[in-house]
Amino acid sequence: MNLILLFNDDFIDENKVRLDDRRLRHVLEVQRPVKGDELRVGLAGGLLGSGCITSLNDTSLEMEVSLLDTPPSPLPLTLILALPRPKVLRRTLLSVTAMGVKRIVLLNSFRVEKSFWQSPVLKPENIQRQLILGLEQARDTILPEVLLKPYFKPFAEDELPSIVKDTLALIAHPTAQEQCPRDVRQPVILAIGPEGGFIPYEVEKLISCSFHAVHLGERILNIEAAVPSLISRLF
Repeated sequence: MNLILLFNDDFIDENKVRLDDRRLRHVLEVQRPVKGDELRVGLAGGLLGSGCITSLNDTSLEMEVSLLDTPPSPLPLTLILALPRPKVLRRTLLSVTAMGVKRIVLLNSFRVEKSFWQSPVLKPENIQRQLILGLEQARDTILPEVLLKPYFKPFAEDELPSIVKDTLALIAHPTAQEQCPRDVRQPVILAIGPEGGFIPYEVEKLISCSFHAVHLGERILNIEAAVPSLISRLF
């Protein structure tokens, strides 16, 4: 945890917060500060700053906080991701949040197992938990938007045309002829399929919405490797 993310409910006064949950346990077990020490903090949806510890024991932590700094700039990227296995999804949400992605669309695909959509990982509170961990890792405060789209065709036909407007729309596809571009200087929409990739029908649908198919090279990467590799290459 490189940042203690604060929420409005943590404030007991205008500039004073009290923590008594997992953040307290992390501070006690990992950071091990004493009264008077300062910790890096940030308000969810707001500014970054520091918190001076005024009280600390095994059950609570109180700090006087000063929030003056702006969070890191977001990536100009919308990530469309075919819903992966639940364990992979948890790790991927954390990593892309840490990288600065602020809009994530979890999409159905022919090769996505139906059971994935019934996973407890998709409950809002469980999604938010991974997003918070990503923000704490990266010292950021702006939670990404996560959209669930369990029907491919209606999303592609009814929503994508307006989403891709004025962007560079790319499909990561292992059989593509074009290499993924580097250091892009415009908003990007990146679609990444499931293990095995999008089926031809899905690729055609995306291409009809102005997407371009690109690849990363000869090696076929799994989702956990492909997602950060593509984002790093693009930006």
